[in-house]
Amino acid sequence: MTVREVGLTVPGDPPLAGTLTLPDRPGPVPAVLLAPGSGPLDRDSDHRRARFGVTRELAHALAEGGLASLRHDKRGVGGTPGDWRRAGLYDHVDDLVRARDALAARPEVDGGRVVLAGHSEGALLAAAAAARGVPAAGVVLLAGSATPGDELLRWQARQIAPTLPAPVRALLRLFGTDLERKVAANHERIRATTTDVARIGGVRVNARWHREFLAHDPRTDLARLTVPVLAVTGSKDLQVRPDDLDAIAATVPGPVETLLVPDLTHTLRRQPGPASLRAYRGELRRPVDPEVLATVVGWCRRVSGVPSVP
Repeated sequence: MTVREVGLTVPGDPPLAGTLTLPDRPGPVPAVLLAPGSGPLDRDSDHRRARFGVTRELAHALAEGGLASLRHDKRGVGGTPGDWRRAGLYDHVDDLVRARDALAARPEVDGGRVVLAGHSEGALLAAAAAARGVPAAGVVLLAGSATPGDELLRWQARQIAPTLPAPVRALLRLFGTDLERKVAANHERIRATTTDVARIGGVRVNARWHREFLAHDPRTDLARLTVPVLAVTGSKDLQVRPDDLDAIAATVPGPVETLLVPDLTHTLRRQPGPASLRAYRGELRRPVDPEVLATVVGWCRRVSGVPSVP
């Protein structure tokens, strides 16, 4: 495996910094473009407070399977300049399209066999890019949603509230705070904003991204996908509806494979016992679930035509 830090020569702004990972086989080879989840995550899917490592581990697994990959830093994160709070959802789609073009142009890569893959928000971005008609051998949706953004965030509040620590739940009851209602009220405040960044409840938030996310219906993009699609979600995901796998299968007109992984959470690790966000810290000390990695690598190899023996 060869790992190269690259500055992507792509039209538009800002310039993107990323990592190209190549397998130990002669090129040009098929490749996978990897997109991380929401917030200020870097090319490896790491946040300064939580190292998810999803795209990094996927890149290494893909290289072992004979596939190249590219992952890049978001705006204002890592080596990519800018302010992540000022970037909208569709800015991230634009950047993914630019990164795809740069990856396809690399001499080490077979530009006609590039798969788009994303985790969480990255799944939305991959679907949106492919729905624009960007050439793709396939699309991988890891913890991808088929639910409109405003509805999904209210669903998250309903799932997360019972998993909060007992003292927090007691305070919410004491003050008569309905978490879902509070989330909905914040959505209305965000919809009323007009700037890229705004203060909501005293906190600076990426308001434009939230406005675009709240209005975004992933089913519009899913309905335009004619290339093969793989969708993988965990049964204990508290941030994406596990039954959205059925909606994805029913909405995508092209070939679709879905996998619901028992006990898997949004971090793509397994969690024993009741689903809880509080277990994330411990989960992140472990690698991404081997079944998820093997499923993605095997599927990408098939749709990109990699022989059975690298």
